[in-house]
Order: sequence, then structure tokens, then C-alpha cells
Amino acid sequence: MKKIILFAFVTLFSVGIFAQDNGLGLGVIFGEPTGLSGKMWTSERTAVDAAVAWSFVGSGWLHIHTDFLIHNFDLIDVSQGSLPVYFGVGAYLGLSSDLAFGARIPFGMAYHFEGAPVEIFAELVPGLTLLPEIRFYLGGGFGIRYYF
Repeated sequence: MKKIILFAFVTLFSVGIFAQDNGLGLGVIFGEPTGLSGKMWTSERTAVDAAVAWSFVGSGWLHIHTDFLIHNFDLIDVSQGSLPVYFGVGAYLGLSSDLAFGARIPFGMAYHFEGAPVEIFAELVPGLTLLPEIRFYLGGGFGIRYYF
């Protein structure tokens, strides 16, 4: 009986260990901007991501953003792991000599390794800067996150 209880306990608490569609992932993003990245799953298909990074546009500035993402796991079939396509909406804040604020519309793909709590991703992020002036914004990059 003790073996059955132990087996049930281990099974119950290890189901999500290697899944990237739940939990908190932390890592890095390289591109525009470059810095630290995090992602928290809110359901099997939605997540909130954020980054604290450095933008190299102009004289450079601190870039902070957050996005709400919706993932589609059915568009691209892979033999191992999963490769969801995602899109979303978010906002960014830029800090330098001027304060910048704008909207983001990220599009990307994230490969979730089978049997490992790791995700690699690539995204393109068009957007609109609202402050200090209205102008088009284009960012994007690639990165990696480890899920806890």
C-alpha cells in the first residue's frame, strides 16, 4: 500500500515537470532589445511574458515590456517536442533622457523540447511608440528560457 501511495504522489507532482506550457520560465533574449526575459503561463494556451533589457536604438535606453500571448500548438507538427506559433499584444516603457511608451504586437514561435524544461523562441514585434512622439517601432529577437 505504501508503494502505491508513493507512486501516486510522485506521478501527481511530476506530470508538469518537463512541460513548457505551465509554470515560470526565465532566460535571456538577444536582439532588439537584449536582456533578461520571463514567461508565466496562465493557461494551456495563454501566457504573459516580460523583459528588462537594453535597446541599442539611438544612444540606447532601458527597455521594459510585458505582453499577453496566445499560442497555437496545432499549426506546425514536429516529431518531438512542440512548436507553437504565438501572437499577442503588450506595452513597453523606455527609460533614457526621455520617457518612451508604446504598444507592441509580438508574433513568434517557441520550440519546447521533449523531456527538458527548456524553450527556445524567436519573435518579430511591430509596434507604435506613443511618447515622446508617435512613430512606428520594430523589435524582435531570439532567446532561451528555463522553466521551474
